[in-house]
Amino acid sequence: MATVPAHVAETAGWLRGVVGQLRRRLRQVDNADVLTPTQSAVTSRLHREGPATQAELAAAEHVRQQSMSATLAVLDELGYLTRTPDPADGRRVVIGLSELGSKTVVGVLQHRDEWLAQALVNELTAEELETVTRALPLLQRIAQL
Repeated sequence: MATVPAHVAETAGWLRGVVGQLRRRLRQVDNADVLTPTQSAVTSRLHREGPATQAELAAAEHVRQQSMSATLAVLDELGYLTRTPDPADGRRVVIGLSELGSKTVVGVLQHRDEWLAQALVNELTAEELETVTRALPLLQRIAQL
C-alpha cells in the first residue's frame, strides 16, 4: 500500500469526523422520542433492503438474536412490522414493514431531508452550496469502493 501524504490523512480524519457528526445530527432530527437508535436502524434497513429474518437483521445490526427479538417486539407492538412464513423454509419467519411502518420511515427520511435542506440554505452561501453539490459525486464514488 502506498504511503499517504500527511495532509491527505488529516483530510480523511476530518471527513470521517464530519460524516459521523452529520449522521448523529440527522438521527437527532428524526423521531428520537418514539424510536431508539436501534429500532430506527432496523426500520430503515427493512425499508432500504426489504424483508429479512430475525437472524439476518441481528447479523446486519451486529447484535445478538435475543436483543433483536426485543427490538422487534417493540416495533411489532407499535404496529410497524409484518411477519410472514418464509416461502423457502416454513419454519422461519420473514419480517417486513407494515404500511404504518413504511409511512413512518418515509416520514422520518422526509423530515431529515427537510432539516438538512433548511440547514444548507440557512448556513451556506450560494457559492458554498455549489461547492458541496459539486463534491457529492466524488464522495459518492469513494463511498462505493
